[in-house]
Formats: sequence, structure tokens, C-alpha cells
Amino acid sequence: MVTRVRMSTWQVFETLVAAPCGTGTVVLGIDRDTGNGYLYSAWLFRAGPNFFGHDRIQPAVRSENAGGRNTMGKWAKYSGVVAAGALGLGVLTSGLAAAQPTGGASTAGATCSITVGSVTAGGDHRLQTFATDGAKVVDKIVAKDIYPDGQVRLSATMRFGATEVGGDAHTGPVIMGSALYDTSYLTPAGGGTVSQKQVTRVGGGWDVYRSLDRSTVVTATAQRDTEYSLHNDGTLYRRSVTYTDGVPVRKVTGWQSGYKGVKAMTLISQTATYDTFLMTLTSGKLYTAHLPLAGGQIIPGVVKQVRSSTWQGFESLIAAPCGTGTLLLGIDKDSGSGYLYRVGKANGTATSIESLGKAAGTFNDPVHFYWKNFAEQNLNGE
Repeated sequence: MVTRVRMSTWQVFETLVAAPCGTGTVVLGIDRDTGNGYLYSAWLFRAGPNFFGHDRIQPAVRSENAGGRNTMGKWAKYSGVVAAGALGLGVLTSGLAAAQPTGGASTAGATCSITVGSVTAGGDHRLQTFATDGAKVVDKIVAKDIYPDGQVRLSATMRFGATEVGGDAHTGPVIMGSALYDTSYLTPAGGGTVSQKQVTRVGGGWDVYRSLDRSTVVTATAQRDTEYSLHNDGTLYRRSVTYTDGVPVRKVTGWQSGYKGVKAMTLISQTATYDTFLMTLTSGKLYTAHLPLAGGQIIPGVVKQVRSSTWQGFESLIAAPCGTGTLLLGIDKDSGSGYLYRVGKANGTATSIESLGKAAGTFNDPVHFYWKNFAEQNLNGE
């Protein structure tokens, strides 16, 4: 089957070379007449009407002109020779070193990074990136005044990345007061002046939830968006998020009780068939919850103890892929401190956990979340 991706302008390339990059592909188009090469990052992405509504090919580097048109003449040029290692590593967006290990890499000794987001008391979006040694690589305000001051109570993972019209897109849900809102906006690459901001109220009744996250899994043919929210009574709810004419539609697809003692939780694994959370309990215990997507309205989740004590000090957990495991940040809001851990493949009490020490950042903002680049690999901690 042949599927058209673009209607024109690609005839200038005599050679195409491709390499894997996150959930998509880095493509090098070679124009032999001029001896120039042009890099593109391409991946399947479906979202609302604010930015995208179709499968797309995204230019990896482009100049600031062209007025948002997909023209070829103004793309930033590379020399005709590109090191194979550069293609193998993919394209880093906005200077953030997202973890992109090879499939055979182990967690032990892997050099990774984690990109931590927060909503400030003034409603700004902040970004901090930390390496495995705890060093702070990036600390900046991505966008100012996204939300009213002091209103955001919970945030799910925020996804971001380069857009076809230039700059970066940012998208994800939050809870303000008793209502759920969908957020989307554009900035120049790396952050800055906000444009096309939409903070859209979804509905009320969300004041009874104390945790919120979204798992997005992109394959060659589809995108799965699944939201999880933990009710105050200890019931974990799962909702599918689909799009009708570009408008997100949520539907409860399952629930499981028994999570009343959970203090903090974060996604550590995502596949086409299940999601897995790492959870701390008020008792200090550390657990995983393996949640299959199939199985009816009652989620047939499998809960395993990982550690029996000492984890009650963290109010927030954030995880990023690292080799075949997870780079975990635990945030102690009482002291405004964060601590990094290298976590191996989740396997109950046999799971390896290595303390990496204190992260060199400040964690005094009221709400924290995970910034995930569109092209970053899925969490694979189980």
C-alpha cells in the first residue's frame, strides 16, 4: 500500500537516507546537484486542531523565515557528508539531552538525563534538566503566565517538540480547582513568547482526585492516549482520550480500588498493551502497579512490593527512560530537595535501585511533572 505524505517539493533529492530516532525517523535528503544535505525528523503524530491534525514530516532544522510554509529553498543546510554517529543518535531538540539509549543498553552505568517540569506560583511553565550525576544541565522558564496565579493543583506529563511551522508546541492536561483543563500553546524553539495559547475547560468534578497523568504511546500506525487519575477514596480511574474532528473525547475504560495509601506515583513503563506505575505509600513502602489495557471495566492490575520502607518522604515522583530501566527523581517538598535514583527493570523486591545523590536544583514550585519530547522513547522500566 502506498500512502501520500506530501504533495510536492521533494523532487530535488536524488538520495534519501534514514535512521531511527525515538518513535520516528531522522531522514537525510541529498541534493546531488548542489552537494547539500537536508535533515528532517519524521514521526507519526496525531493531536487536536491547535497544531497538528495529520501524519507529518517535521523539518529538523529550518531558518526563521518562510512564514510557516513548507518551502525548500530556506531550509538550513548541512554539508553533504554527515557522520553516521549523528544519525544514529538522532536530533536533540532545544539542546535537551533526552535519554536515547541503544536497545541493548543496560541501566547500570548509563549516562541519562531527566527533564523535570513545574508550574510556578505565578502560573509559568518551568523546565529543569538533570544528568545522572545530579548536575543541572538546564534551568529556565519555558513560558510565562500560562495559568492564573496559584490555581494549578495537578499536572499530567506535558509533551513538547518542534512543529512544522517553526518553534515548539506544548500540550497536556492540568487540574485547576475542581475542573480539568487541556493546555496547548506555541513558543519559539526552546521557549519564550507564547502564541496560540488555549487552556480549555473540559469539565468539573475533579476536586476529588489527588493524582493525574497521561500515557501517550505512538506506533507506526496509531497513537494511544490514556489518562489515569487517583480518587481520594483510593480508586484509580483510567480514561481513553480520542479525537473527533480534532476535539479530545474522554471515556472511562476501567478502574481499580485499593490505592488509598498511595502518596506519590509516576509512570515507568508504557507499551501498546499495558502501563506500569511506580508508587510510594504513606507507610514508606514502594510498589509497582502493572495495569493491562485489556480485561474489562475492572482493571486486572498486578501490584508488587519493591521496597518495604523509607520512601514516605517524597510527595512527587518523576521518571525518565534510562537504558533498559528508569532514571527516577523523588521530590521532598518539605525541604525543597530532589534525589535521583537509577532503577533497573521492575521485578518486585529483586529490582535494583542505586542512589545517585541529591539533584542540584530547587523544587519549591507547587506542582511538578515530566516534560516529554515528542521524539523521546517511551518509558520502558518494566
